[in-house]
Amino acid sequence: MASLSPSLHLPCNSRTGFLGKSQGIRLRVIPAGRVGFVRKTVECKESRIGKKPIEVPSNVTLTLEQQFVKAKGPLGELSLNYPNEVKVVKEESGKLRVFKTVETKRANQMHGLFRTLTDNIIVGVSKGFDKRLQLVGVGYRATVEGKDLVMNLGFSHPVRMAVPEGLQVKVEENTRIIVSGYDKSEIGQFAATIKKWRPPEPYKGKGIRYQDEIVRRKEGKAGKKK
Repeated sequence: MASLSPSLHLPCNSRTGFLGKSQGIRLRVIPAGRVGFVRKTVECKESRIGKKPIEVPSNVTLTLEQQFVKAKGPLGELSLNYPNEVKVVKEESGKLRVFKTVETKRANQMHGLFRTLTDNIIVGVSKGFDKRLQLVGVGYRATVEGKDLVMNLGFSHPVRMAVPEGLQVKVEENTRIIVSGYDKSEIGQFAATIKKWRPPEPYKGKGIRYQDEIVRRKEGKAGKKK
């Protein structure tokens, strides 16, 4: 069976752009035997992050069951389920390594991701994580009342947020908020929820920002006239 491949050749003196006319249009027939497909082999490179070993402190107890890992330390207990594309192995030295079980693009992505997640649960239950935020603005302040974080952010009423179980919140000098705990994902989620109340505005920089965040400032109308 032959396949049709339209080859359009419009003469330079053609004055019409309507392709429904037969003027200047020719169809070229290509035999089916001459039509081929190029198969490209995709090489999956090993993840630089995924191949790194994971140190396990002496105060962390690990439980490995096929595609499931549980880490228990002085700060708490976390677990992680692995997809079929990767597996975790404990070496004789006590270190953990994450390996790919298949050579696919998805496996290469999972390799680095789950190595990082595994390291996060071990560091979390042994040392913990924290996230620091800064309040910038006249009258902006925060305090901890019982299990609630209370913030004055220029609204008609203070913002009150309940601190999730497993997290600790501390306020320094009324403007610095420190969120700490052993679950890195929960810390990041709660910090993002705090920041969402007053994201930094681009002109004066007022709002809630991460301690290491750089806020790009815009020039106001008064500055443009100068």
